[in-house]
Amino acid sequence: MLYGPPARPVRTIKTTGRPMTQSTTLSAPLRLLVRLPLWQQILIGLALGVAAGMAFGADAQLLAPIGTLFLNAIKMLIVPLVFVSLVAGITSMQDSAKLGRISLKTIAIYLVTTAFAVSIGLVFGALFSPGEGMNMVASGTQEAKQAPSLVSILVGLVPSNPVTAFAEGNILQIIVFAIALGVSINLIGERGAPAVRLFNALAETFYKLTDLVMRVAPIGVFALTAGVVGSHGAEVLLPLAGVIGVIYLASIAHVLLVYGGLLGLLARLNPLRFFQGIAPALAVAFSTSSSSGTLPVSIECARKNLGVSEGVAGFVLPVGATINMDGTAIYQGVLALFIAQAFGIDLSAGQYAMIILTATLASIGTAGIPGAGLIMLGLVLTAAGLPLEGVALIAGIDRILDMARTTVNVAGDLMTTTLVGRSEQELDRAVYDSSTKE
Repeated sequence: MLYGPPARPVRTIKTTGRPMTQSTTLSAPLRLLVRLPLWQQILIGLALGVAAGMAFGADAQLLAPIGTLFLNAIKMLIVPLVFVSLVAGITSMQDSAKLGRISLKTIAIYLVTTAFAVSIGLVFGALFSPGEGMNMVASGTQEAKQAPSLVSILVGLVPSNPVTAFAEGNILQIIVFAIALGVSINLIGERGAPAVRLFNALAETFYKLTDLVMRVAPIGVFALTAGVVGSHGAEVLLPLAGVIGVIYLASIAHVLLVYGGLLGLLARLNPLRFFQGIAPALAVAFSTSSSSGTLPVSIECARKNLGVSEGVAGFVLPVGATINMDGTAIYQGVLALFIAQAFGIDLSAGQYAMIILTATLASIGTAGIPGAGLIMLGLVLTAAGLPLEGVALIAGIDRILDMARTTVNVAGDLMTTTLVGRSEQELDRAVYDSSTKE
C-alpha cells in the first residue's frame, strides 16, 4: 500500500508522454541538422537545392526571392568588410618590409597557380576532346570584346573620389585607398593609435555580422541552387555536357593536386584539414558564382577554421578576390581546345604557349570587370588565332561553368592566404589542426 500512490503518477506520465515522444521523434532529424557543423549544413542545403531544381523545374524560381535576400545580405558586407579588414590588417603589420614580402608572395603565388590552371585546362581538353566531331564552320564576322588597356587599368587604380568608389563597389580602387590609409596610419606612429583601435573594432564588428548572416547560409544556398538548376534544364545542359564535365574535372584536379600539393609540400600542412576548413566558403562560392560575394565567408574561414592571422587574411583575401582567376584560367584552357576541336583547327606549340601566356596575364587586367570570363575568352581566342564564334557556343551554359570557376578562385584565394600565413609565422597551427573536429 505504501508503494501504490507513486505507481499512478508513473503510469500517467507514460500515457501523457506519448505525444511528447512522437514530437521528439519527428524533431530529431531537425535537431541533428542544427547540430551539424555549418559547412555540412551548407552542403546539405546545396544538395537539396539541386534536388528541388530538378524536381520542380521552372517552378523552383519561386524560391528566388529567398536566395536574393541571402545574396543581398552577403553583398551588403563586401565593401565595408574589404575596407576595414584591409586597413586593420595593414596597421597590424608595422614592419613595412613584412608588408612588402607578403605583397610579393601573394602576387607570385597567384601568377604561378594561374599558369598551372590554364595548363591543366589544356591537358584535360586534349585528353577528353569535348569538341571533336562538331564540324563547325567559322564565318569570321564576330569581333572580340575589348579589354581595358594597361594604361587605363593603372590610371583607374587610384580613385579620384573614394566615396564614389565605395558607392560603385569598385574593389580595386577601394583596395588602393585602404592600403594608402593603412600605411599612412602606421607612419604617424602613436598618434594613429585611436584610428587603429577604431578599425580593429570595426573589423571585429563586421566579422560578427558575417557570422550572423552565415547562420542562414544553408537556406540561402538551397534557394539559389534550386533556382539555377530549375532554370537550366537538361535541354540546355545535355548538348554541351562533355565540355561541362571536362571543366569540372579539370577544376577538381587543380584544387586537389595543385592546391593540396602546395600545402603539403611547401607548408607541410594536411590538405584534408584545409579543404574541410574552407567548405563553407566553397559552398557559397558555388551557389553565388561571386568571388567578391564570398569574401566575407572566406575571411571567416581563414580566421576561425584555418588559424590565419587577421592581418594576413585581411590583406591577401581581398587582393585575391580581385586578381586571382585560376578557375577562369582553367575555363580558358579547356574552351580554347574545345573551340579549336569544334572548328577542326590543329593548334601549334606557339598557339599553346600564347594561350597560357595570355590567360595568365589577362587574369589580372580583367578580374574586376563584369563578365570577365567571356572577355578573357575573347582575348585568348584572338591571341591564338581561333574563331570568336566559339564564344556563342558556351553562352547558354556560362552560368553553370561560372559556378565551377568561382569555386576554384575562392579555393585558390584561401590556399594562398594559408601559404603566406604559414611562411610569415602568422598561422595558428592548433586552430588549423582542429578544423576537422568542428
